[in-house]
Amino acid sequence: MSEDILSKIVRMRREDIERLGLNFGIEIPEKRRRGHIEFLGTPGAILEVKRASPSKGDIAPDLDPVGLAGTYADAHAQAVSVLTEGNFFKGTLRDLIAVADSMEERAKKGLHACAVLRKDFLLFEDEIDIAYRCGADAVLLIARILDDGQLIKMAKRAQGLGIQAFVEVREKDDFRKLDVVLEALGADAAKTIVAGVNSRDLATFHTDPLVPAAVRGKLPAKAVFESGILTPGDAAYARNLGFTGILVGEAVAKNPPLAKEVVAAFESGCENARGKFWKKFAERRDAKRFSAKFPELAEGSVRPHPLVKICGITREEDGMLAAELGADMLGFVFSTTKRLTTEEFVRGFAAKIRLCHPERSVNGVEESPLLVGVITDPDSPEGQTAIRLAREGVLDAVQFHGVNPPKVGELAEPFAHYCAARVGAPEDFEYVATLRSHGEPRVLLDAKVEGIPGGTGKTIPESLLLEKAGDLPLWLAGGINLENVGEIVAKFRPELIDVSSGVEDAPGIKNAEKMRKLFEILQK
Repeated sequence: MSEDILSKIVRMRREDIERLGLNFGIEIPEKRRRGHIEFLGTPGAILEVKRASPSKGDIAPDLDPVGLAGTYADAHAQAVSVLTEGNFFKGTLRDLIAVADSMEERAKKGLHACAVLRKDFLLFEDEIDIAYRCGADAVLLIARILDDGQLIKMAKRAQGLGIQAFVEVREKDDFRKLDVVLEALGADAAKTIVAGVNSRDLATFHTDPLVPAAVRGKLPAKAVFESGILTPGDAAYARNLGFTGILVGEAVAKNPPLAKEVVAAFESGCENARGKFWKKFAERRDAKRFSAKFPELAEGSVRPHPLVKICGITREEDGMLAAELGADMLGFVFSTTKRLTTEEFVRGFAAKIRLCHPERSVNGVEESPLLVGVITDPDSPEGQTAIRLAREGVLDAVQFHGVNPPKVGELAEPFAHYCAARVGAPEDFEYVATLRSHGEPRVLLDAKVEGIPGGTGKTIPESLLLEKAGDLPLWLAGGINLENVGEIVAKFRPELIDVSSGVEDAPGIKNAEKMRKLFEILQK
């Protein structure tokens, strides 16, 4: 088996320690030279002094760590994260010492000073002492690379020195380790432990913004969304999920003026309905990654079939059957098409399905499907009705289909939403990229047919998807039916498929046997 990136980083670091010692041949202060600033004492952004990374190579190889940290402090960052790993991130303990000293100087001048985090792949208790003497207010402890005993010892060493342990989790066993550490530290654990979940898999360096959403409920009150924050929109999304901190690296190290916008977007945001929707979806996705129907799959594997949205529901019996078959989302069209629904129908259906599925759950996740209102004109009476129903909680979210969603901060009463983009040519993916840059963690892709907003029965050209879809998990709509769904799932492995006309006898009239057959095909 080939060595993954995380294993390589740890192996090379051990080799460097054997050769150079825990200080990596750098002269370390005999005593700490500054006071202590609580790491994430208040909600805020943690901005990174970062020269390079394994995934991006050189990011800012010639950066001035003190100058950059000053820019972050001027932007009112809560903390500065200093990479001290040398082989892949080109960091050094000298950077940590210099940044910590500069924060002490700012404090003496009455300027805003940041807490300082030592970010590295720490392996030994004595490295906590070194970080403390260098001026760190917190140390990163990656649960994935430390066994229970070592993680507890290192966290207790931080506790004894009066600094915070920033415990990073991502894998299932990491959460068990976090619980073990919290229990070991006792009543004072909340003062010492700050939890973080990395949207980036350190073994592959792929990012997924839904990973933190899925696990926010498993984390302590103080929790950080790590990696994948590239824009103010991404920062607002993390805050909507209820995170008390974000850790931002590449984006601000490469473009320091962006720091102020990112900090402001996070600090002005709050936990809200949008975040609640994405947490529900992400928890549902993760709960369904395993299934008793697939015992041959190893734990951690993704199940072979995607989540399913059945759209264009106009009859109660169709929606109830879709739910019984295992639909994850149901779509109600609030646009002047043949599948147009009514407020009265949706209110009645929502009340009935939630009564029928009050607390039923799969692996602790509510089994009742998420209810979505699909709109093509937010200013139309139909669009306004869907938005009102989402604000009231009748609908779980609004799908902005081929139209721009509201901008961050412009709504007096936020509501949950996601976006659907109509694609038929390479240039259409520029709009998808724009939506992603505004903090949309997923974008539904639908086939583009001029003059028809959706429900066309047409599929997106395969060559276009293969060329342009990128690494983000796919949400696919457009022309999916019993004849092609197996091939589409096998070829593209979408996270979610959106089916409407493919299981109908007529627009808005679902065929029960076609729906049953669809789920049979997906579960083979």
